[in-house]
This record gives sequence, C-alpha cells and structure tokens, in this order.
Amino acid sequence: VQLQASGGGLVQAGGSLRLSCAASGRAFSWYGMGWFRQAPGKEREFVAAIAGSGGSTNYADSVKGRFTISRDNAKNTVFLQMNSLKPEDTAIYYCAAARTRAVPTVLDEYSYWGQGTQVTVSS
Repeated sequence: VQLQASGGGLVQAGGSLRLSCAASGRAFSWYGMGWFRQAPGKEREFVAAIAGSGGSTNYADSVKGRFTISRDNAKNTVFLQMNSLKPEDTAIYYCAAARTRAVPTVLDEYSYWGQGTQVTVSS
C-alpha cells in the first residue's frame, strides 16, 4: 500500500482545513486508517483512526469535537476534516494504514505511512 497525503497549508486560528490521503493497492477496506502528527521537537502522536468499514472511529482527546475522520472506500481515500484549528495543531500530519479492519490507535500497529503534509496554524 502506498499513501499520498495532501491538503495541508497555512491557516489562521479558528479556520479549517481538509486533509486527504489517497491509497494505492487493493482491498483498501481491509485496512484500518489513521492520522498522526508530529510537531518540531516532539514525538509523533495519534490524532484519529477509522475502521476499514468506516463504521467506527477514535480520536485523541485534544481533537475531539473539532476533527472528523472519514473514508471513501470506492475512491481509496481517507479524509481528516479539521475545524476550529489552534496554533498547537501545527505539525506535519501523516496518514497511515494498518493491516486490520479495526480502529488502531497505536503507532506500532501501522505498517504503511504516507510522506506527510504540513499544517501551520497562525495565532
């Protein structure tokens, strides 16, 4: 599975961005998909995940109520809608795929990673 993330950019606090992650390969619906982020000098952290069917999701406490993860299995794409952005959301955002139909939240569960897309939120 190859992953290509896009949609990052510069936005003011309170604004919105929508990230996309296009996957190549077969059986996209067999993979749990997740978004992680890494700020300068910090470890990569979990943001959101979605089951292969799209029926279950999980979010980090820091983004609950502001971010929404979704997927379109017909188009092999996963999305992250980010609203009410804060300066502390500034990071490189990575999409990842895990060989499970469940909702993986741990970094080590993911086998495939995209290249990352920069999100910068100005105050």
